[in-house]
Amino acid sequence: MGDVEQWAVPFRLEVAQAELDDLGRRLELARWPDEVPGAGRAYGMPLGELRDLAGYWRTGYDWRAAEARLNEWPQYTTVIDGARVHFAHLRSPEPDATPLLMTHGWPGSFVEFQKVAGPLTDPRAHGGDPGDAFHLVLPHIPGFALSGPTTERGWEFKRVARAFGVLMERLGYEEYGVQGGDWGAAVSRELGRIRPGNVRGVHLNLLPGGGATAEPRPEELAPLSPAERERTLASWERYRVWARERQGYADIQATRPQTLAYGLNDSPVGLLAWIGEKFAEWADPRCPVDRDQMLTNVTLYWLTGTAGSAARIYYERAHADYQGAPAEVSSTPTALADFPRDNFVPLRHIAARTDRIVRWTSYEKGGHFPAMEVPELLVGDVRAFFRAL
Repeated sequence: MGDVEQWAVPFRLEVAQAELDDLGRRLELARWPDEVPGAGRAYGMPLGELRDLAGYWRTGYDWRAAEARLNEWPQYTTVIDGARVHFAHLRSPEPDATPLLMTHGWPGSFVEFQKVAGPLTDPRAHGGDPGDAFHLVLPHIPGFALSGPTTERGWEFKRVARAFGVLMERLGYEEYGVQGGDWGAAVSRELGRIRPGNVRGVHLNLLPGGGATAEPRPEELAPLSPAERERTLASWERYRVWARERQGYADIQATRPQTLAYGLNDSPVGLLAWIGEKFAEWADPRCPVDRDQMLTNVTLYWLTGTAGSAARIYYERAHADYQGAPAEVSSTPTALADFPRDNFVPLRHIAARTDRIVRWTSYEKGGHFPAMEVPELLVGDVRAFFRAL
């Protein structure tokens, strides 16, 4: 293990009180729109729900407590491929622990991993087997929160994967695992594809390109088992609803992220609505995301002014020269933790075309943010996968 401080700068969150006071004033002076009575979520985040959440952010949420908790993690910044990369590096007390790179998605940050970091790094202290311990590396994707903003074009997920490979090299990890969901899944899968000699295994809680995005043809359904046929039709229906009702945010971020950034960077209520809606709608209502943890995530975006910079990853992917090309094959052992309330229904027969799937576990609860919603299930699945490897 190399000496981190030879090539990285130690980092500590120390937000000036003036910034927090400014946030409080903006929340207090918010201009609220009207809404159609009885519309619920049909038009977006309900007014009453957002007002309650913003009021709590202003008077009940404690950033200083959240800041102190995050500062318990050793953190650093370094420059890779011209971009600032912020990361937490949590060494396990178990000397033979497996290095594991965990990557967040949008609209997340490394805050997503607060509930899983302890059990993964120190299973002995959490009633687990010390043989399941991990050294965790938790970077922010360039452009997101403490790794932002980016200052040049082209930071799509493949470039991020290459940068994170360099990060693991600098840390001295020759062999390691990777884990992620959302954009973190795309980054993790790509890292396993381009560095099969380094990446021991890829653990995902979302399968990029693994669902039905076109109506299944009879000849496609015919060879499937009845259960997989039913799942394929469910995947197509879930995608249809997504494309009709929930795709708009991604289309805006993939086409006009700069225009969006003016509103999100100037209005904390606008930012809270844009991000808070996703945590409300994409999580399993049976195990909702903790309000304070979600607000810590939103506050990081606000304090760093990176809502627009983070949105640019959608634009960069949509305008990359590989857009529309078939997914490239990965030979690295891959596991999927399938949570029922995620945005898409993954299909094993589609995944098998491009990924070496060695473990597929479907759970009865959980949604898009399992590290926040069902941390015990995610921890157990990660442990079981890498233990088998």
